Amino acid sequence: MVNKEKRIVVIGAGIAGIAVAIRLQLKGFAVIVLEKNSYPGGKLSEIKENGFRFDAGPSLFTMPHFVDELFILSGKNPRDYFNYTKLEETCEYFYSDGTKITAFSDLEKFGLEIENKTKDTSNSIQNFFNKSKAIFEITNPVFLTKSLHKLQTYLSLSTLKSLLRFNEINAFQTMNVANEKHFSDPKTIQFFNRYATYNGSNPYQAPATLNVIPHLEHHFGAFFPTGGMVEITNSLVKLAEELGVSFNYNSEVKKIKLIGNSISGIETNKDLIETNIIIANTDVHSIYKNLLPEIKIKKKLKIQEPSSSALIFYWGIKKEFKELGLHNIFFSNNYSDEFSRIFDKKSVSNDPTVYLNISSKYKKDDAPIGCENWFTMINVPYNSGQDWGKIIMEARKNIIRILNERLNINTETLIVSESILDPILIEKRTSSNKGALYGNSSNNKFAAFLRHPNFSKEIKGLYFCGGSVHPGGGIPLALLSAKITSDLIK
Repeated sequence: MVNKEKRIVVIGAGIAGIAVAIRLQLKGFAVIVLEKNSYPGGKLSEIKENGFRFDAGPSLFTMPHFVDELFILSGKNPRDYFNYTKLEETCEYFYSDGTKITAFSDLEKFGLEIENKTKDTSNSIQNFFNKSKAIFEITNPVFLTKSLHKLQTYLSLSTLKSLLRFNEINAFQTMNVANEKHFSDPKTIQFFNRYATYNGSNPYQAPATLNVIPHLEHHFGAFFPTGGMVEITNSLVKLAEELGVSFNYNSEVKKIKLIGNSISGIETNKDLIETNIIIANTDVHSIYKNLLPEIKIKKKLKIQEPSSSALIFYWGIKKEFKELGLHNIFFSNNYSDEFSRIFDKKSVSNDPTVYLNISSKYKKDDAPIGCENWFTMINVPYNSGQDWGKIIMEARKNIIRILNERLNINTETLIVSESILDPILIEKRTSSNKGALYGNSSNNKFAAFLRHPNFSKEIKGLYFCGGSVHPGGGIPLALLSAKITSDLIK
């Protein structure tokens, strides 16, 4: 029988929960992962319907070395579990005037593409990426790899060097303002403003520090997992189980048990587990609201703005399109209005930017022969009581109209299968606060410091990982949160 001092319980089998379980199992703990769904992965799961397969959530894979690291730490060869291909063309961008820009992974080639398709030069692209790299080198030692809520973080030489260069990360101007200063063509500005959506933020409000994201995508590259995005989840679960991690599915946590201000156990719909350490890989708001009602949610956590959410149509399409790639963007004509509606009016534009992911371009069996699987997404506000039935109906019409105009097709006649994911379902399936995809937005210039820490200051033995806490949302940051959290537990 495992001593409860050596037992750790992880709430949620999302990517960060699986990663932190692996790291702590390697430290000698006995780790149990509780998952309310019948499958692991959280947002990083899959949907199968009528012969089509779709990755349910995240579709862009960057910084794969964070995944490989977990296998290497375990003494395994990552390639025995998990394989991927580097993309030579990251994304295809379609503008309403007929312009099409291909985001080549090769920076020199991409610079020439911008020079040929816009008023900007390849030199301006190179200068932008030099700045993006500088922001990364300043922020990485502090904001991405360490807890911002421990004194020792600020006593290291690397942190001191970064803080002395704080003025260089453009925290006091917005992403859009910085991009307007750097580029002259509205197409190029819109192109780089889009990176704010990678963590559910508004480029017209979020700090230009987020211009670090293009460096992460172009310098480290974008990739496609051989088995689709869900292979990340499946390979890590396999590794975790081989190490001895226990996964309990269909296990819904009902209450976190306390003795005074210390963790004593956890109650599920099936049993009561004694433990002194719990790691919550679920939205921090839902932990306080549903599992610790006696603990007041801090005011600063309440007032932070949730990130945007998503409305996704999983369409089986009975045709193949040579002009489309793995990742495709169809830009709106009025980007500022689109974001204003999402964040200020909590509504959806009639001319939304449409993201179209087609994994069957690389994984042929994701669709029947002669067909494609279209993961069709627009950014929408978090759920605040909107009429989602009406929004979904109108958005579907607008998306089809946009695709019809840009691709010169009749999309409606090509759809042979359809599933829909909206903010209400996202909240229900993943416990995300109000269906927000990335926890809180980064629209505040101090957002990095306002995110909830990876541990509780009030409750001994309670820790957090995942997109709703430091350092933020998205696969790379979720994996980094797992590392930060595991390092806190000695």
